Amino acid sequence: MQPDPVIEPSDLATMRSAVLLDVRDSAAFKLAHAPSAVRVPIEHWEAAARADETSLGNVAYWETAINALGVDNTVLAVVYDDGRMTEAARVWFILQYFGAKAVIVNGGWPAMLNHAVVPTGSPLASKAHNFQAQAGSGKVGLLDRDGLRAELGSTTRIFDARSAAEFDGGDRRKNARGGHLPGARHLAHSQLLDGQRLRPAHELQQLLTEAGFQAGDHVVTHCDGGGRAALAAVAAVRAGYTGVRAYYLSFADWARDESCPISRD
Repeated sequence: MQPDPVIEPSDLATMRSAVLLDVRDSAAFKLAHAPSAVRVPIEHWEAAARADETSLGNVAYWETAINALGVDNTVLAVVYDDGRMTEAARVWFILQYFGAKAVIVNGGWPAMLNHAVVPTGSPLASKAHNFQAQAGSGKVGLLDRDGLRAELGSTTRIFDARSAAEFDGGDRRKNARGGHLPGARHLAHSQLLDGQRLRPAHELQQLLTEAGFQAGDHVVTHCDGGGRAALAAVAAVRAGYTGVRAYYLSFADWARDESCPISRD
């Protein structure tokens, strides 16, 4: 069983060697944040991951970005957001993909406040070190459009974490085409959550089984733009799946390519 990528707020009380990363917007961070926390410029990270010149294939760019947070290859990065869990999952995915040790705080900042487990002065920051990025070295891999298209019809099981309306094609968001990838199994990211908390492993296992996944499946997650796909990957790992990958650019990227098939059954 792989280590759980999610920790409970109460676990923070015992941590004395970690980098605490806040993934909320700048206004929320300025208003209040955990002592010693470093804000991840999520608005820049999200845009950079989608841009060709700074995509997740640009190892040097992301090595510099991760270094700027004070993260290294040995100290644990603890990520929290505003409770939605998707933005924390997005940052977690990028960090672990490049070889950083990272976990997500279940329930984010609201849950941390409720537990009052990070007292002022708690030494939760490490010294800045030289992070060495190693693309693909995390527990969740990355798959691009061409790679996923080549695996359609194989033993790969596609986990579509979008809403039911998006999956059916009724809600196209900003995409020219709507629907879902052929053979995709649908499990909305909202079902993975109990309020603002990711469900425990046994509940996630049951949900995935009911959605058509089986133990040992090669799971590839996607949504429309990365955040829900990352959370789905976290859920799959928590449920015990190995070899999980994320199609990070997701359906928005797929729908732009007219040669990529889309179903609306």
